Amino acid sequence: MVKRGRIVAFFIVVLLLAATIGTTITGVTKDIKLGLDLQGGFEILYDVEPLNEDQEVNEQVLEATAESLSQRVNTLGISETNISIEDNGRIRVQLAGVEDQQTARELLSTTAELTFRSTDGKLFLDGSDLVEGSAQQSFDPNTNEPVVTLKVKSASEFYDVSEEVYNTPDDPSTPYPDDLLVIWLDYDEDTSFAEQYGSADPEYISAPSFRENGPIRSNSIQISGDFTVESAQQLADVLNAGSLPVNLEETYSNSVGAQFGEQAMNKTIIAGVIGVAAIFLFMIPYYRFPGVIASLTLSVYIYLILVVFELMNGVLTLPGIAALILGVGMAVDANIITYERIKEELKSGKSLMSAYKAGNKRSLSTIMDANITTLIAAGVLFIFGTSSVKGFATMLIVSILVSFVTAVYGTRLFMSLWVKSRFLNKRPRWFGVKPEQIQNIEDGGEVDATFMKRSFNFVGKRKLFFTISIVLIAAGVLALSVFRLNLGIDFSNGSRVSILSDGDITASQVEETMESEFDVSPEQVVISGDNNEIAVARFDSELSKDKVADIQSYYEEEFGSTPNISTVSPIVAKELAKNAALAVLYASIGIIIYVTIRFEIFFAITAIIALLHDAFFIIAFFSITRLEFDITIIAAILTIVGYSVNDTIVTFDRIRENLKLKKKVKSFTELAKIVNDSLMQTLARSFNTVITVIFAAVMLLVFGASSITNFSFALVIGLLAGTYSSLFIASQLWLVWRGRNIKDKPINYVKKKRNDGPQV
Repeated sequence: MVKRGRIVAFFIVVLLLAATIGTTITGVTKDIKLGLDLQGGFEILYDVEPLNEDQEVNEQVLEATAESLSQRVNTLGISETNISIEDNGRIRVQLAGVEDQQTARELLSTTAELTFRSTDGKLFLDGSDLVEGSAQQSFDPNTNEPVVTLKVKSASEFYDVSEEVYNTPDDPSTPYPDDLLVIWLDYDEDTSFAEQYGSADPEYISAPSFRENGPIRSNSIQISGDFTVESAQQLADVLNAGSLPVNLEETYSNSVGAQFGEQAMNKTIIAGVIGVAAIFLFMIPYYRFPGVIASLTLSVYIYLILVVFELMNGVLTLPGIAALILGVGMAVDANIITYERIKEELKSGKSLMSAYKAGNKRSLSTIMDANITTLIAAGVLFIFGTSSVKGFATMLIVSILVSFVTAVYGTRLFMSLWVKSRFLNKRPRWFGVKPEQIQNIEDGGEVDATFMKRSFNFVGKRKLFFTISIVLIAAGVLALSVFRLNLGIDFSNGSRVSILSDGDITASQVEETMESEFDVSPEQVVISGDNNEIAVARFDSELSKDKVADIQSYYEEEFGSTPNISTVSPIVAKELAKNAALAVLYASIGIIIYVTIRFEIFFAITAIIALLHDAFFIIAFFSITRLEFDITIIAAILTIVGYSVNDTIVTFDRIRENLKLKKKVKSFTELAKIVNDSLMQTLARSFNTVITVIFAAVMLLVFGASSITNFSFALVIGLLAGTYSSLFIASQLWLVWRGRNIKDKPINYVKKKRNDGPQV
């Protein structure tokens, strides 16, 4: 008897979710912060260096300098500012949505100059007269109010200044007393104190008075007023920064025009919508009713991703949108694993309830292992990535965690309501299983491992697969030795200028303009875009700040769009290359450790060989095609590393399960059959997963922004290589390795072992 209450509960839950998403999605998306590449702005990485040998650039110096930069940025009224201190004495400044980039850049690039002046601008002291780092926020012992204390190097000199200011007669025509010591940061002679007095956001830092205490004879000074703890600390930081003889040297910069950002966001969102729709259109016809449930949970997944990202106060970048779209393709993998297991159980003759329980139970550990290995790769990417790559890694990590919740618990909630309602009993076609495929469970026979009604002897062709890989690797090594990589400025230093025109633009036009107007010669000019409207000029040296400003002004006037300009110094380029290599190395080590714990060392080593095989194919592809190899390709490689291991682990998990059922394997033939059966049993899952993820990657490639075209290419090539290695390399290598001495040392499955793997 059908329990209609559970079906009604399902539709009530769906309606509540739809209402929640429909009424809140606009607010959620509106509150998400957009990165530089989506709304325009610029990013600069500064080396903080002393102006003399006696100065030490320590943590206190860096914090004070960062506060000084923050004070300058605040005068521009930029709401989305991120100023962070990095390793090796560097400060990264990110200003999103800034309209006048050149003014902001000039404001930031000048060394902080702290001065103490009279109300009419007379200079008394500067930052060098203060004891370095002496300013600090404290509390007045008499009033317990926040104050700022600092020390001057010469008490007598400060007494003379304070006496002169104290004895200055008030001018009746001014609304302020004239016995004020005005503290300025980067004083401008054209800006008077009178114009700034009473302003809600004055350009001067502070204007303390001597009226109450008179001239000061000590070298210890206390500034009091209407301070909060925060404002007092800010003043102390600025005083410390202004008194530091530091120089800010640009080592990396990235400038993005607002029009570029808007176009990139619109195109990538369209690509995402098409990619997600394609995944839905594949899942529903293939998996029938479970496909509908998967589409429902994936919709909830996308919504939750945005909610979590907004709550994290995350910054959404172009690679981040790509990660979200790819995440949909990867999130569906958990559904595919579960649905394939349920189909197997149904074909074996089990009831729907039994098949549902067994499918969920047997798929859970596989899903866990697959997600954790991908999470390891994403975590390493976050640690070693630059700002935009960190955005990609952050979104990927969030996607993995949220997809586990929705694909496992969300899917189980919706499916259980229908399964327990008994409505789906005796309806195997709703799960893509034909009645004639179902065996009699009393016969106890195994379900034939077939794919599209055919069985393949993968193990028997292992030498052919090994030969194909060896030939391709040899060709890749030859290509790399002859052509090498077309390294982007991230790894080779230099400058890149991306120009958005109002129509067709040619490489010769750009070259002529650069030479005639700016006296620079691009190393390479590449034209792209739907209507050849984007030109990317590559320079093998860094463009100066003045040259960058001239190029931006010229093309903004010419086409009404500010070009994107990136510059990378040789030092930063070397560090990016080093971090890229370390990222792949540490991700591999982390995966080896995890797979060894969960399986065994032989599985781990063959999995690493397979993922390095995939990473190499991406590198070789970029060498042959001469596409630019930049930092985003490393993000793609690590994504593929996670995906490849994900796919390989699904097969390994099935091998382990079949070994457990067999308990003892005494011959190579037996082991080969287990491996081949495992490959056939997981083939549908591997095929369907790669299709869904490739849907997303291809849509990014075809419809996405030009700035992630190479990234999308790398993903597509890596996905194909990853599927190939999972099916034809990793498992076959394990078979050869573990089967070579099997006659002398049969494999016994020992349940009590902690790694739950096959033992000799």
